[in-house]
Amino acid sequence: MDDTELEGHIAIIGMAGRFPGANTIDELWDNLKNGVESITFFSDEELLSAGIDPTVFNQPNYVKAKGALDDVAGFDAAFFGFTPKEAEITDPQQRLFLECAWAALENAGYDPKTYAGDIGIYGSVGGISTYLAKNLSLNPEIVETVGDYAMMLGNDKDFLCTRVAYKLNLSGPAITVQTACSSSLVAVVMGCQSLLHYQSDMVLVGGAALTMPAKAGYLYLIKKV
Repeated sequence: MDDTELEGHIAIIGMAGRFPGANTIDELWDNLKNGVESITFFSDEELLSAGIDPTVFNQPNYVKAKGALDDVAGFDAAFFGFTPKEAEITDPQQRLFLECAWAALENAGYDPKTYAGDIGIYGSVGGISTYLAKNLSLNPEIVETVGDYAMMLGNDKDFLCTRVAYKLNLSGPAITVQTACSSSLVAVVMGCQSLLHYQSDMVLVGGAALTMPAKAGYLYLIKKV
């Protein structure tokens, strides 16, 4: 094809992701093909160690299961230029998003530090940081040491894409998208529009969602009919 024939076309050139029971896109595809069950079922001991109150998980409508990622706490802080304290106060959702953004560029074979074009990023995370609410906020020492502003930078969804753009040297638009359950899909649409309107030469799009604690089930609603 010549340049005229290619105009208006978009190509997916790299992908990355982490999912329950699969740490890569290839592993996810294998699980789908082979019908692998990726839901984790928790024992009472695991729920207790995660800080779940027995009066909660012993309720008849409490489901002791979840789609859980492996090694949620794992993060190569030094590789991404974080101090240990910065990594500690950053929402695991945002750390995961940053890791996958780097992995997608690596999978595509592009180094953002040497790429001559503009790389944009459109993405989302779960709207409420359960890590902030159920971990950091309950630790007075951390709150007193780092202050409210640093806690906000590490956990507020609004800083997601600007942080990734800064850490990965991306010079295109950096837009965090929040439209509830459709956020990642809307990010894909906006990323495509950015390419078609020549705002970017390449875009990263996606989302991350984690709830803390990592080992926890959920209550379902019981309704009398």
